[in-house]
Amino acid sequence: MRTSTAVLFVLILGATALAAAPDRPVPTHADVAYGPHARQVLDFWKAEGKGPRPLLVYIHGGGWYQGDKNDRHAPDYHHFLKKGISCAAVNYRLSPKTPLPAPVHDAARAVQFLRFKAREWNIDASRIALTGGSAGACTSMWILLHDDLADPKSKDPVLRESTRVTAAAVLNGQTSIDPKVMEPWLGREAAKHPMIFRAVGEKSLEDVLARYTRHRPLFVEFSPYNHLDRADPPLYMYYDQSMDLPSKDIHHGIHHPVYGVKLKEKADRLGHECHLEIKGVVKPKEYANLNEFLMKKLLTPKPRSMNAVPSPK
Repeated sequence: MRTSTAVLFVLILGATALAAAPDRPVPTHADVAYGPHARQVLDFWKAEGKGPRPLLVYIHGGGWYQGDKNDRHAPDYHHFLKKGISCAAVNYRLSPKTPLPAPVHDAARAVQFLRFKAREWNIDASRIALTGGSAGACTSMWILLHDDLADPKSKDPVLRESTRVTAAAVLNGQTSIDPKVMEPWLGREAAKHPMIFRAVGEKSLEDVLARYTRHRPLFVEFSPYNHLDRADPPLYMYYDQSMDLPSKDIHHGIHHPVYGVKLKEKADRLGHECHLEIKGVVKPKEYANLNEFLMKKLLTPKPRSMNAVPSPK
């Protein structure tokens, strides 16, 4: 994720960069294991308030091959906690040592684990939202738009929990990771980014294309665009890169606003609630910013009939 994305979180969420460690609140529960791997840990901050509290989950970026839940791009947890919203930040296994589906499925399992802990940690399981930038945005959108991964027959009680969430608000996220979709959208540079080839355990785009038939099912499955339907929860996307085409370099290409444009076009055709903000180009009328979207989705009381975990599609 680029520095501009970090600046965005400062401006929109009032965040102080996590490099200023003293300002980061001490987690209520730190490095809690949600799986057996050393990277399968999360932090949780418990908000005060009457009744179970809504939850915001941060999924860090870094192309699925680097990054950490303690990075400086995280939202301002103080801000959300003061509003009565609990927070969590998730680590996950990294590629290429553990390629797809590991990084994304880990984050989905973290959501299931947090639901599993809902009673103990006073979480409102019907009001969970996701946020993140770059690869964390791609993962957030994938979980938001994908069919429920809950397995009611699993021996693992965590895997019996729902992965469906209330909303997601993301920054500079990839809505497709398929090189043969990305190139017509953006030009060849975007698909040259290490996120794409390392995600499937390869060393270069050339290696990916040489074995594209083998990797195509993963590219199709982990492109959020392919999972969108009308019934999915609402989404807010923000991009701060230029609209220049073709993309200028790999960093511009991997964070290009066209990802958001393509998903927004599909959402509008289907009647799905999707909001797109592109810095200096377009801004939603319904919300002042990403922060306001998250607050309204997490704090607006649901009708009595909806006060349950979202059901599978």
